[in-house]
Amino acid sequence: MKKTPSETRKPAKPTLSRWQRWKRLSLIVVMGGSLLCTVTAAVVIGIYSHLAKAYDLTQLGQMPERTIVMDYKGEILGRMHGENRIIVPLSEVSSWFVKALLAREDARFYDHGGIDYKGVARAMVRNVKDMRVVQGASTLTMQLARNSFPDLDDRSIHRKLVEMMLARRIEKACTKDQIIEHYVNRIFYGPGIYGVQRASQVYFGKHASQLNLSEAAMIAGIIRSPVRFSPFRNYDGAIKERDDVLKRMLVTKVITPEEELAARYADIALHAQPAFQNQGGYALDAVRRDLDLILEQQEIEDGGLQVFTTLNKDLQDAAEESVEKRLAAVEKQKGYLHPKKADFDKTWDGTHEITATPYLQSALMMLDNNTGAILAVVGGRDYHHSKYNRATQGERQIGSTVKPFVYAAGVAAGFMPGTLINDAPIQPGEIDGSEPGWSPQNSDGKFLGLATLTEGLVKSRNTMTVRLGNYAGLDRVLDLLTNAGFSRPAERTSQIFIGNIGGNPRQLTSAISIFPNQGLRRRPFLIDRIIDKAGNVIYQTPVLEAEVITPSVAYMMRNILAQVLDRGTAASLRSTYGFKEPGGGKTGTTNDYKDAWFAGYTDRVSCGVWVGLDKPQTIVEEGYGGTLALPIWADVMKKAVALGYKTEAPKATLPLSRVSLCRVTSQLATDGCGRAGTAYEEALPYDLVPQNFCVEHQGYAAPPPQMQQPGQRGGGLFDRIRGWFR
Repeated sequence: MKKTPSETRKPAKPTLSRWQRWKRLSLIVVMGGSLLCTVTAAVVIGIYSHLAKAYDLTQLGQMPERTIVMDYKGEILGRMHGENRIIVPLSEVSSWFVKALLAREDARFYDHGGIDYKGVARAMVRNVKDMRVVQGASTLTMQLARNSFPDLDDRSIHRKLVEMMLARRIEKACTKDQIIEHYVNRIFYGPGIYGVQRASQVYFGKHASQLNLSEAAMIAGIIRSPVRFSPFRNYDGAIKERDDVLKRMLVTKVITPEEELAARYADIALHAQPAFQNQGGYALDAVRRDLDLILEQQEIEDGGLQVFTTLNKDLQDAAEESVEKRLAAVEKQKGYLHPKKADFDKTWDGTHEITATPYLQSALMMLDNNTGAILAVVGGRDYHHSKYNRATQGERQIGSTVKPFVYAAGVAAGFMPGTLINDAPIQPGEIDGSEPGWSPQNSDGKFLGLATLTEGLVKSRNTMTVRLGNYAGLDRVLDLLTNAGFSRPAERTSQIFIGNIGGNPRQLTSAISIFPNQGLRRRPFLIDRIIDKAGNVIYQTPVLEAEVITPSVAYMMRNILAQVLDRGTAASLRSTYGFKEPGGGKTGTTNDYKDAWFAGYTDRVSCGVWVGLDKPQTIVEEGYGGTLALPIWADVMKKAVALGYKTEAPKATLPLSRVSLCRVTSQLATDGCGRAGTAYEEALPYDLVPQNFCVEHQGYAAPPPQMQQPGQRGGGLFDRIRGWFR
């Protein structure tokens, strides 16, 4: 039977309602959107995970610390450079602080892998509700990432995504305890305060391991705004933050209600320590300057080094104490007219440094003769008043302390300890290159006539020194002074023979050490070695030395300089100050008593002391080096001997030859010298024994002196010496 068209037509599809069509479309959109979001998220995660791989995770534990400066025994003298941080292991941090930190910053720290998704959701809801960003979702790990890498320190979405991916990397690379340890050592806790150890020391004067619950909660509470809630600036605000942390600890059940109550009502005793300890001091200032010469700038800024100096803290303390004690005593003397430091202290506002202090100052340097190592350095009385280091930066006329070097040049030129020199007024034209009419006086205003070279130095006779320097030659004297460590003066003048040359205690002490060192000058140095964070020695100072005078000349000078201490201008060292150790030295006083010096040595150490006013003025009438500088030297040197800086065994002496010499010519004596009464015996090192006999005394009258043209110099050493008798 044939079907009709209507019978052969397919059944019509059911028509979807509008709701059904909307539902299907919505499903497609949701599924497509979800797929798109998933793909987008995967791409974003992939991109930012790749960006996070560019960060070196070893930097998490590399935190700038302050460089530690120690004395030669390893006793800490101070810290400098780098950030004010002391890194401690987590085992040395109070468990209360760790609990307080996690309760405040990341209660689910042990439950997430770097990103707290519950925290993210909570923050989003809160921020949408308040229509502004009031809550973040940074975990402790994310904060560590942000604080470890400066380029992440902004508020952009890009930065946040990198931070999140980096936090995931950190969680995979480090244990939870390592993350906490890096965090507590790195974070900023207040102006100039980094790491929980320094925060604990600065705020409470104790080690981080000793923090109690109340103290730990306060430090944890101020982390989010350490400047605003510093207990020094805003004590009430810091207490409120502490209480908030204690409430969080109670909610998270890391403390009991009893512990929370006891901590909330506990008294907080602030035992403030300076944020930057031991920043001042002339010794540390000298170390800082030497570091600038040794290290690259980046090494200095990174800090974290161990700098072992050559300083002896006991000697350093003794030197500083003696300077203050002795100068305070001078300020109490009748006739002292300048401002006193004690009075200046009362008026100084403490806010500014002054270029020149009005009160009496002093500077000191002490060296180990065996190496040149600096044992103590004092640059002034108060580093806070003036940072000008007079021991290393100063330049004042050194007065009569120059004379040992003039006499050493004379001995090297052939003069002997018993040679006679005329202590009489200098005559016009007698001294080469001197100004017309220049005729220096002796400090006592007297002239002794003929006296031996030894007496000239022991009694510090100016006219004898000038004559000896003139005959030795200015160039010879200048060369010796320069090789001994002084800067070469710009002007060549015979006034240098009696101290018209600038110097400071570092230069003078180094120079005087050539005598106990058998003529060798060992370069003074303050830094022995530097060790980096890994324990590697990155710098060590070698002992450098050079011969300035021969061992024989040094021997002869030691014999003379020893007499300065026994019966010369420094005799009070034995009689008044009780210093009995063998040694030598020289006092120095400049015109009008503007500078007082003493430089001396034992076999083990050398020391130089200066006393004066920053703006040169008469200190006090009769303010000689032997009365102002020598007492300080005596105090410090006696301390050095007490600490063991003394000769344990006699040093080998030079082989000596006993010979008969002429006091007039410094040559070997003849029987004529004996008849003339100018012969004497002397024990000399072999290389100083004269090679010729005296031609002045041979049993017959000496020929008359040769006639000279006006201005013409004498014919030789013997002619000049003969002139001393006329």
